[in-house]
Amino acid sequence: MSIFGTIMSAIFRHGSGSQPSQASPGAGRTSAAPPSGSTSPQSAPTPAQSGAGAAPSGSTATQGSVDVEAVLNGLASQKKQKLDWRHSIVDLMKLLDLESSLAARKQLAQELHYSGNTDDSAAMNIWLHKQVMIKLAENGGKVPEDLRRVA
Repeated sequence: MSIFGTIMSAIFRHGSGSQPSQASPGAGRTSAAPPSGSTSPQSAPTPAQSGAGAAPSGSTATQGSVDVEAVLNGLASQKKQKLDWRHSIVDLMKLLDLESSLAARKQLAQELHYSGNTDDSAAMNIWLHKQVMIKLAENGGKVPEDLRRVA
């Protein structure tokens, strides 16, 4: 699965019940993720979830969308380390228990068609964070306007 697909799957899986408090500590680990298209025994998939493991398609799910901010705030409240997921792609990836190394971020940049210099990690990270938020919104996530606004 692509890195973005893993990000989206982790967020949408936690938002399946629209209650981020239902997520158990450490539940964001990708190794415990169900195969794409499978359902967890805890709840039936929402329309937004059914494509959560797929590559971004540009289609949006208008019903049953996942409140990305609520899910991420819920996960952040369970972490001992303070993670600024609203501004940092590294912290967002850490929050979801994903590899956040430069190599992983370069791979994500390639997946999302970053055309800038990947050696300028600061510029790339800012772009990646915005693009991830935009893509989450395009794929049925409810993302606050300030997080998906292109500067």
